[in-house]
Amino acid sequence: MPSIEVYNQLGEKIGKTNLKKNVFAIEPNMQVVYDVVNAERAAMRQGTSKTKTRTEVRGGGRKPWRQKGTGRSRQGSIRAPQWVGGGVVFGPTPRKYNVKVNRKVVQLAVKSLLSDRFKKKNIIVLDKLELADFRTKSFVAVLNNLKIVGKTIFIIPEEDFNLFMASRNIPNVYVQTKQHLSVYDLINADTYVATEAALKQYEEDLK
Repeated sequence: MPSIEVYNQLGEKIGKTNLKKNVFAIEPNMQVVYDVVNAERAAMRQGTSKTKTRTEVRGGGRKPWRQKGTGRSRQGSIRAPQWVGGGVVFGPTPRKYNVKVNRKVVQLAVKSLLSDRFKKKNIIVLDKLELADFRTKSFVAVLNNLKIVGKTIFIIPEEDFNLFMASRNIPNVYVQTKQHLSVYDLINADTYVATEAALKQYEEDLK
């Protein structure tokens, strides 16, 4: 069973905790990660773009000129697609871009990312993460204690107003609860900083 060192907010080692092998020590399947991220990004699209066809454009009820004898090409409506102000051929219409992904595939993607970061030693475990206030410099002090650089996600077990407010103006730092983190969020960070309680939630959900 793999184990990992546990730190406090001052950056001091205070012990170790065991991790489930089937969650943090599997062979990462990056194809599954790609499929899930692709589905999540597709779901972000609004799909509300719309253009009018020639039947929806206002006007053009009368034939511009007679069929023959003018020397010009025959035209039936000034709202035909070849006219300025006419309808659009094969333009976008409201649609859903959703891509179906099975729940177990999403779970495998999360396991793959957790295992990948654990293998690269890019997971930091804290006994707890609390701030007395919501000042940014309080959170920066935690970053300095843990010597964190690069894109980092702080995974917490439940919502914490002070943590959210103190971290939101710090570049490359994202604080979120385990329940609201997507695979897209996870792959967008190099380092995961999680509390022991948040890791236990992953182990319970990813059986």
